[in-house]
Amino acid sequence: MQFALSTYQFVNERLNSHILDQIGSAGFGEMEIFAARQHLDYYDPYHVRDVAQWFNDHGATLASLHAPLFGDTDWGRLSGLAISVAYLERGLRIKSMDEIKRAIEVAEYLPFRHLVLHLGLPGEEYDLQKFDAALTSLEHLQIFAKERGAELLLENIPNQLGTPERLLEFLQYTRLDVKICFDTGHAHMSGGVQPAFQVLKEHVVCAHLHDNHREKDEHLMPFDGDIDWAQTLRDFRAVPSRFPMVLELHNYGREVTTLPKVLEVIERMESLR
Repeated sequence: MQFALSTYQFVNERLNSHILDQIGSAGFGEMEIFAARQHLDYYDPYHVRDVAQWFNDHGATLASLHAPLFGDTDWGRLSGLAISVAYLERGLRIKSMDEIKRAIEVAEYLPFRHLVLHLGLPGEEYDLQKFDAALTSLEHLQIFAKERGAELLLENIPNQLGTPERLLEFLQYTRLDVKICFDTGHAHMSGGVQPAFQVLKEHVVCAHLHDNHREKDEHLMPFDGDIDWAQTLRDFRAVPSRFPMVLELHNYGREVTTLPKVLEVIERMESLR
């Protein structure tokens, strides 16, 4: 199995060589960077170049970049604007696309394969017009990303636009050539991991691994919530193509969320059959 680590675990700290050294020393040669500006300031070319230099010096791979959720450095508290490709209001949609494009430009210094995107905002209700709005956004972003060597991925999220069934409907409705980043924690909150994976498995090219107790998006370590990891990994192994499994974990402090603990979890996962 191919495991990678998301820097979401360090998202409230500025990404620097100290953090990257910790991740690299733990044996992770492949990562996903969470593009939150307080963490990776994609507006600052010097910061991006410093991060890119670390990857070059250590032979590490940036498998994916998670698109920003807000355009400021404090989770939307400063700008007030949440980023969404599905806004019905054209002006808000353009602002969101511009912000995502800024993040994609990281690839000019730090190449990555996939940009992981959400379809809509948390708790957003379904509306077919939002599918049309998202299609317009994604067609534009797809061209912009492709010119920089990246591919868009849609992630299943707990709203009425981003459930596994809605994502499949979106792909069939739009005929857009976009693949899926399968999120275990979000699937667990939206009907269960196993049925969700069966819906999307033909389109999945990477996975986010984290756990919860169904009620909140806790981003716990695997085995600290209710997900049946033995069955989940059997389902993953059953598909012909192998895909990277990115641990996307919230930092609950040194006693709970440490890189040695992450490695123990990976070892436990690898032992499951």
